Amino acid sequence: MITAGVDVGSISAKAAVMKDNSILKACVILTGYNAQNAGKQVFDMVLSELGMKASQIEKIVATGYGRNSITYADKAVTEITCHAAGANFLNPEVRSIIDIGGQDSKAIVIDERGKVKDFAMNDKCAAGTGRFLEVMARALEVDLDAFGELSLSADHIASISSLCTVFAESEVISLISKGEKRENIIAGIHASIGARVMAMGKRIGISAPIMMTGGVAKNIGVVKALEGKFNTSILVSENAQVNGAIGAAIIAASLN
Repeated sequence: MITAGVDVGSISAKAAVMKDNSILKACVILTGYNAQNAGKQVFDMVLSELGMKASQIEKIVATGYGRNSITYADKAVTEITCHAAGANFLNPEVRSIIDIGGQDSKAIVIDERGKVKDFAMNDKCAAGTGRFLEVMARALEVDLDAFGELSLSADHIASISSLCTVFAESEVISLISKGEKRENIIAGIHASIGARVMAMGKRIGISAPIMMTGGVAKNIGVVKALEGKFNTSILVSENAQVNGAIGAAIIAASLN
């Protein structure tokens, strides 16, 4: 059975095609201002790269904040459920998930079947999300892709006490004016994200093995900060950014 999952997030849109429990292809594009168009474009892209037609896809599940705009999908499913299914597929030993996306962050506890047992979500504030990191990168005049590696060169972790993006940016600007090294400030930013996620995770009893999903999983500095907070290694799949789309494709295979 050939299925597809389309995950339209606030920053990026992802699509994955699966056949008989194997990933055939996954693609990522920027969402832009039109979620519906992004969902169509990323789906068309993954089909093109596979040399397939839409008619060959038997079932499609949409997820992410733009899921209800994907009119060609057979069903829309929440990203919590899809990330749980995706993580379980990528590593059945995983029992907790940290998903940091563009505009929200989530902590999820799952069972051995990949079903959600509990979750906590920060969707009211940009702090601790991909958008938060973008704002900080602009303030520091650093390419966002370089953030993770730079933080590993810090000789100490600068204190970023505010959990509000606006106030945290003011703290960063103040640290810059005092001559604090960029690496130390970035390490402080990552540590503040780790503290926020740890507090969220504690509320639901997050425990190892823990997998990190979402685009921010590519930031080694955030991963290391989370490992320090939770005192355990964090699993990061090469498919971390498309995990939600993979989970959606898996769920699509169970549709009648």
